[in-house]
Amino acid sequence: MLKQVLFYLHLAGLNTGGKMLSFCLLSLIVTTQAELLPGSCSFQESICDYMSDPSFLSWTLNPSGHFITVEEQVQEDQRKAVLLGPDVDQQDWSCFRMVYQVTGGASLQVQRRTDGESFDRVLWSTQSSSDSWRIASIDLHNSNEAFKIVIEGRLGAEEGSSVSIFEIRISDRYCIECDFEEAHLCGYANQWNKYLNWRVGKSENNTLNDKAGQFMYVDSTDSKGFQEVAKLVSPMTTAPLSGCLSFQYQQYQAGDHLFSLFSRDQAGQYEELWRADQKENNFADWSPEDKVWIPVQVDLKAPYPVELVFEVGFNGPHGGFVVLDDISFSSEFCDGRTEPSFDPAVANCDFESGFCQYVQSDGSLWRRVSVKPNIYMTGDHTTGAGSFLLANSRLSLQSGYVSRLFGPSMPGSQKYCLKFFYSLRGLSGADQALSVYLYYSDSSKHEQMWTQNEKIRNVWIAVELTIQSEKKAQVVFISTCKDIWSCGSVGLDDIKVTPGDCSLLAASSLLLPSHCDFESGLCGFSQDKVGDSGDWYLARGPTPTSYTGPGGDHTTGLGHYMHIEASVMLAGHKARLLSSTLRGTRETQCLQFYYHMYGSGIGQLSVYLQTGQENDDRLLWTSHGEQGISWLRASLNYHYDQQHQIVFEATRGASVRSDIAVDDIIFERGPCREYSDQHIPHLSLSGNNNDIQTMHFK
Repeated sequence: MLKQVLFYLHLAGLNTGGKMLSFCLLSLIVTTQAELLPGSCSFQESICDYMSDPSFLSWTLNPSGHFITVEEQVQEDQRKAVLLGPDVDQQDWSCFRMVYQVTGGASLQVQRRTDGESFDRVLWSTQSSSDSWRIASIDLHNSNEAFKIVIEGRLGAEEGSSVSIFEIRISDRYCIECDFEEAHLCGYANQWNKYLNWRVGKSENNTLNDKAGQFMYVDSTDSKGFQEVAKLVSPMTTAPLSGCLSFQYQQYQAGDHLFSLFSRDQAGQYEELWRADQKENNFADWSPEDKVWIPVQVDLKAPYPVELVFEVGFNGPHGGFVVLDDISFSSEFCDGRTEPSFDPAVANCDFESGFCQYVQSDGSLWRRVSVKPNIYMTGDHTTGAGSFLLANSRLSLQSGYVSRLFGPSMPGSQKYCLKFFYSLRGLSGADQALSVYLYYSDSSKHEQMWTQNEKIRNVWIAVELTIQSEKKAQVVFISTCKDIWSCGSVGLDDIKVTPGDCSLLAASSLLLPSHCDFESGLCGFSQDKVGDSGDWYLARGPTPTSYTGPGGDHTTGLGHYMHIEASVMLAGHKARLLSSTLRGTRETQCLQFYYHMYGSGIGQLSVYLQTGQENDDRLLWTSHGEQGISWLRASLNYHYDQQHQIVFEATRGASVRSDIAVDDIIFERGPCREYSDQHIPHLSLSGNNNDIQTMHFK
């Protein structure tokens, strides 16, 4: 049975020694309600407009009311319960707040379902078990189209595993906004300190402030020394925020304490946004005889998830105290002269249409090239038949030169994740053929961020670098040639810069069920054990048989992909890989994937739409015969308004050199942006083809 915990007292930094709490006391949490939007529910006597999806386990209302739960596993292979919410027509920004509990290895997800999409978008998820109620706060973008909130609970393997939801509130505000009138304090939490904590204050007769209601305060009564710090932490933002953060505060004995506001990212790194003792921050003092609310406005730029940390540290003999209230946010900056948030996407480039915003300072040593699909040389990373940059490509080059490729300038004091792909080419040595530096605008010492060490050839290898500089800087790609015998060619492609820490972005990418790179499993894909005579295998690196199969995956060059191993199949045998069941839609859907068909005995790869009706599989795309040693991109449009599955069917060719592979499967709403034809023209390649070694310099 779930333990009920007075979690809001814990958030306020008050005594939480007793964990058991009667439901009559818990009900006090919902007695004071702000203006709520459709989709809100306190689960007092019903589940409101929510309903359980009958295809899965049922959410049940606790007999005593006050929460819904999933506790019983009816079928051994069924552990998932899906709760469908009402339509939400959200014209303005809103905050979804949920009080929940998971135990015994269970997990919980909040998803957004929009008509026309085959997959639900994951907004938030957790697998952290707790013996207390917790609060999830999720920012919902303003939207012109209605959507549903879908909540998915999945039971763990442990006995007593459960998922419970106590309350859902959707309000027309940003999640970081709070007036502290509600008992859950908008998800703000006191970071517990033995001697110094933020607490809830309440005034009904204006004795402490000039208005009735609740506020947060911290004083030095319990402080044992000058090293104590009290921290009040907001919910983590879940959407990019840029604008004006406002709040008001009071303080007494200002000279004996330090009141500051920080942002803290998911990696725990702080950035100071404001400090009360700075002259430009409207410093003022007050006494019990002269109470003054001091308004504060701070420009906030949060392109990636951060939380606000209000911090008070006492550093004097008298200590004093601080009172905080009325935190609000506006999408307009406080100062009209504030520069808009920098969009690092200006540094993105796939080199299909030129150099984008990348420039060279020392001649045309980087050249834009393309390679026709062939069995000798890999093409670009983007499509397999597009363009990329190649350094050290001239036979007449002198030794001892350096080629530099400069990216656009990026402002400092922000984290960026730089991702790019490189490929080693040629026969000569290539130690440290490519390096990445930061060049600073003030001409200070340059900083080396990375240098190439991998020696795998003809495979596009991904590199991810988290970049942070206090100063304005440029990313510079450098290829060196010490002498003609150690001057190997190196390719560069698909540069992408996003705000945030690379490791954190990689974790969040796992929440995209419509994207599968096979790095964390099969993403719901499964073998067709009835309609095929072979198997798909999860692999990394080259396949066992020489002169067939890829040398590495498409995602990173060092990761996983799915392939058929022709040496364990007979000619004509088929292996079928089935997607999970997709929700039908009237709108066109785009299916994009990468395939690899290298080997003299290659058979055929086909993609079908399986409707579930007998003999009604629909052919969407097919390719046969050897296509070269590159990963090639395929994009196809389809639509089907009922449940269906996508099937990748590989047919083994005439010989063991018939391995076929797929990777990076993506489903997207709407027609494919690149091109709308239903297949890529098929190539007929052989070792005697005089045209397959052509490289185009641009």
